[in-house]
Amino acid sequence: MNLPNSITFARLVLTAIFVVSASWGGTPALMVALVTFVMATISDWLDGYLARKMDLVTSLGKLLDPLADKILVASAFVFFTSKDLCPTWITCVIISREFLVTGLRQIAADKGKIIAADNLGKWKTTLQLALGITCLLWLILDSSSPHEGFLLFLQNLTSPNDWLFLGFLYGALALTLLSGLNYLRKSWHLLLD
Repeated sequence: MNLPNSITFARLVLTAIFVVSASWGGTPALMVALVTFVMATISDWLDGYLARKMDLVTSLGKLLDPLADKILVASAFVFFTSKDLCPTWITCVIISREFLVTGLRQIAADKGKIIAADNLGKWKTTLQLALGITCLLWLILDSSSPHEGFLLFLQNLTSPNDWLFLGFLYGALALTLLSGLNYLRKSWHLLLD
């Protein structure tokens, strides 16, 4: 297993740690969840960068990387929905889009075609992960109730009623829908065959 694939596999392990610590609850566990989520987010960028830079793109990596991304995002959104930070219907739309794109890629692969990730999909993932970090910060700061200074500012900034949180949430939703439709448009001819 090469270095980029090892990093991708590590993202799956980090996701498991994220799920366990987030489910555990309490400020220390949420801090572990935040750290592992941020590390998983960085690994998402790092494995692709190294695979291209070191010319180590493999079939395993092409399978494992998007799978690890989808597991991380789905796990996070299910958790955020359980904490009333994301409406259930938005989580359903996000997870459904992931299934749709995976299915379209499988149909394309069966026909010898490759549907590469596009910029909309990359921005969608960026906003989803930024929302994840914002949600985790909010949960940590809300449980510790800071009264002044930078932590209070950060708590207000990450509040579910603040523009940053809502911008990430509805921006991620919009890009999820747009990128899903874009993948559908690109692969429509494959569905008609």
